[in-house]
Amino acid sequence: MMLTEHRSENSTKPPPARPVRRLTRPDGASRGRGGQRFLLVGLILASAYSLFPVWWLIVAATKDRTGLYQSNGLWFSGMHLWENLHQLFTYEDGIFLRWTANSFLYAGVGSLGGTLIALATGYGLARFEFPGRNAVFACVVGSFLIPIALLTLPLYLLFSEIGLVDTPWAMLIPCLINPFSVYLAKVYTEATIPFELLEAARLDGAGEVRIFFSIVLRMMTTGGATVFLLAFVNTWNAFFLPLTVLRGEENWTLNIGLYNWTGKRLESGVDLTSLVLTGALLSIVPLAVMMTAMRRYWRSGVTLGALK
Repeated sequence: MMLTEHRSENSTKPPPARPVRRLTRPDGASRGRGGQRFLLVGLILASAYSLFPVWWLIVAATKDRTGLYQSNGLWFSGMHLWENLHQLFTYEDGIFLRWTANSFLYAGVGSLGGTLIALATGYGLARFEFPGRNAVFACVVGSFLIPIALLTLPLYLLFSEIGLVDTPWAMLIPCLINPFSVYLAKVYTEATIPFELLEAARLDGAGEVRIFFSIVLRMMTTGGATVFLLAFVNTWNAFFLPLTVLRGEENWTLNIGLYNWTGKRLESGVDLTSLVLTGALLSIVPLAVMMTAMRRYWRSGVTLGALK
């Protein structure tokens, strides 16, 4: 009887449970490494996409007319860079050098004056209370949202009425007024110029003009360098405005001059493609030098604006 009960108890006993395998989630370190790899691949592709035109331009500037059309576009076929440079600097009595000087004049002087005006305007909007200040700032923000191409024709009509078409002033005056630079200057002023410092200077007897030039400008070196750099690049690469307001070749910029050379092949049958490519390569050198020289100011200035 006892044996029977023992067997019945053993027969009713459930089988042992099988171990359950649980799905493990990847830890934070592995997910972080996967994101870093994805970001690295994206940066490599973006860098290759950005550097590919520059590489093609460098290769094309070293070729003569025959190699430009009959060789591989991504590799060298003879070194003719010095010949192209000699032709570029001597063609039409060195008009390329005149265009380069004009571009430096418009971009350098215009950006420097525009930076000074933008810093003064941004400082006034950030640290002075006056009726309609918010409305003025709203107009500034709305102004830099308008594309410059839409303002080219009104500017041409205005300059035609006052006789400034085909003069350097037709390029310099628009460069002096940049709403986006005013916005950046206001942001930098709010982040770097404390009210207490200005009040202390006023108590010491300093006037507003002296405060701006002696204190504000020195503390706004980083912001001013950033504003100047962005304005310089924008003016150097301008196309629609100089194409509209400049008529004579002696006042053209590099972009307009090289664009005119590309059309001579259809107008007169003269192929200046090699000179155009060599000139385009030289036109990016000042921008590269400017970006490298002001990299420290530009990097810290952009970081400051982002934190604000």
